[in-house]
Order: sequence, then C-alpha cells, then structure tokens
Amino acid sequence: MSCGEPHETDCSEILDHLYEFLDREMPDADCVKFEHHFEECSPCLEKYGLEQAVKKLVKRCCGHDDVPGDLRAKVMGRIELIRSGQAVPDQDVATAPAPPAAPASPQES
Repeated sequence: MSCGEPHETDCSEILDHLYEFLDREMPDADCVKFEHHFEECSPCLEKYGLEQAVKKLVKRCCGHDDVPGDLRAKVMGRIELIRSGQAVPDQDVATAPAPPAAPASPQES
C-alpha cells in the first residue's frame, strides 16, 4: 500500500509497526515520524484509521471480561519468550493433555 509518492519513511515500515504506534509502544521520535507520514500519505492514514476503529470496537465489546490469572501468566510468558528470541513451543507443557489413566486393578475397586 502506498500513495505512489516518495516518503522519508517507507509505507511498508509504517504498516509493519502500526500496532506499536497505536499502542504507544514506541519512542516519541518514532511516533512523530509516523504522524508526519500520515499527514502526507492518505492510504496509510486510512489504514491507521481502520485499525484504530477496530481496536476501539474490540475494547468496547471485549474489554470488560476478567482474564484468569493462569491464562494471563501463560500469555505473558510466551511474549517474554518471543521478545528474548527463544523458540516458542507449539503446545504449552502445562496445557498438554494428560496421558490416559491406567485401568484400575481389581483390588482398588
């Protein structure tokens, strides 16, 4: 996506980091760079507006649910693994299905 005009910051860089901008998870200098890009690039500004609207809608519709503590801990653990560059397992060990139980012996019945 691009308006076809040259920009100081390429549209692909803007779109790759759009959620970091929306969540204010980037340095102020980068935020200024994004704001400047949006002033001159209407396709990126439109994409920003759409993603901002979706984010607000999700917050309004789903923002009131309480998250179980163990789920929050698992998600945060995975985020930390990703940030540290470690491999993330396909299935969490804690959520792996338990092996089938051995049949009860006649003495236990």
